[in-house]
Amino acid sequence: MHLTFTEMHTPTVGLQIAVDRQLYTEQSDFQRIDVFECEEFGRFLTLDGYMMLTERDEFIYHEMMVHVPLAVLGERVRRVLVIGGGDGGCVRELTRYDHIDRIDLVEIDERVVAVCQEYLPSVACKLTDPRVHLLYQDGLKYIRHVEDAYDLIIIDSTDPFGPGEGLFTMEFYGNCYKALKADGVLVNQHESPFYKGDAQACQRAHKNIVHSFELSRVYQAHIPTYPSGHWLFGFSSRGIHPVRDLKAGWWNSLGLETRYYNTNLHKGAFYLPNYVQKLLEKVEET
Repeated sequence: MHLTFTEMHTPTVGLQIAVDRQLYTEQSDFQRIDVFECEEFGRFLTLDGYMMLTERDEFIYHEMMVHVPLAVLGERVRRVLVIGGGDGGCVRELTRYDHIDRIDLVEIDERVVAVCQEYLPSVACKLTDPRVHLLYQDGLKYIRHVEDAYDLIIIDSTDPFGPGEGLFTMEFYGNCYKALKADGVLVNQHESPFYKGDAQACQRAHKNIVHSFELSRVYQAHIPTYPSGHWLFGFSSRGIHPVRDLKAGWWNSLGLETRYYNTNLHKGAFYLPNYVQKLLEKVEET
């Protein structure tokens, strides 16, 4: 009989995976870290019992977090800040761009990085790139003391509770605005719009961002192991538009091999279903 991993997405609906074996478990200073292995999704990482990534579908999340802003900003991206993302997936995608000079990864929990390097090497494989600087500290505190420093900030946070709670506040987004250069972009994971509790978290995050940036747009992807499979991301700037300013020809000329992202999908990802548009418009008007 299989062990099972279960994550409830609502009181009556959840994700259940038959587990072949548990590879690791630890209670760090911040959260419980577990790594499991299963037939369908390979190895997967959970924090405090919540799915963070699987080997099978992590490429979707990380490609959409990184290639969307890079295809808009192009070669002017020299310095990047990743807050959260101790698994290394966003860093892996960023290191594919030779013109990026420096990647600062601010991760509150050093143990997440160590565990991913040992048990999820396909994700954490580029954390040793010489352009990557690991800063083990609270992203909320770090960003308060940064000004006009980054071309791109990626908020690869956990859900808006526990260690990741502060990364969804108006104060935090305001500090990110200050830390960006004038033509910089902020990208964040924006939760799922489908189930009621997740939709409310999505609205709270969106409300705080639209009050902090001149331009904020939301885009989407399908990620099978995340609640409802329908996941949103935020793209915010002082005026750079994620579709009108897309450098499709430039990005395609790089010849990067991706499994999910392409420049046609980039444009389509910003065309949201009506129920999602209405969800976001409700908080944009307040």
